[in-house]
Amino acid sequence: MAQGSRQYFAVAILMCAFVSINGVGLNDLLDRASQLSDKLHYLSTSLTNDLDSHFPPIGRGMMPRPSLCHTSSLQIPNDKDQAMKVPEDELLSLARSLLLAWSDPLALLSSEASSLAHPERNTINSKTKELQDNINSLGAGLEHVVHKMGSSSDNLSTLPFNGNNLGQDKTSRLVNFHFLLSCFRRDSHKIDSFLKVLRCRAAKKRPDMC
Repeated sequence: MAQGSRQYFAVAILMCAFVSINGVGLNDLLDRASQLSDKLHYLSTSLTNDLDSHFPPIGRGMMPRPSLCHTSSLQIPNDKDQAMKVPEDELLSLARSLLLAWSDPLALLSSEASSLAHPERNTINSKTKELQDNINSLGAGLEHVVHKMGSSSDNLSTLPFNGNNLGQDKTSRLVNFHFLLSCFRRDSHKIDSFLKVLRCRAAKKRPDMC
């Protein structure tokens, strides 16, 4: 079985695992969520590498600043040490807020990927759709984590996304696709970090072991 097929099969098992979770403990739920968030970050990194393989030099100068990512206004811990000091409810709310904020942008990326002016667009299209499936599954899984924790982490931040297209010309569309993906890659790393901290706390590990 090819590496890509094995990875897809493993993620499919994880996604199905969230469908039937009655009786599953919090530690196991967070472990599954952490595996899915790790997969999200892996896919976004892989997609970035695919785009970079044939990215026009002029596009580098056209890339917006990271501060223009639509999620940049969310106040979040900058590193693991800061995250370890944040209450569990708040950390879970931050992860869910980031996931929710990417629902519309990922739908846009998924709809645009197949028509990108890029030689790897078929691969990019496939991975983008896989990203969308994974983020939906992770969002549903975190709903179960909220229920299991009996927490008040429904206080989610609203981070509106105002874009409805990537531009008119092929270079602008490619640049904006790359920019959105770079924003998601950054946020997927944050989500992954937050969930790993939550998993570590649930397992009652010492902070230096997390």
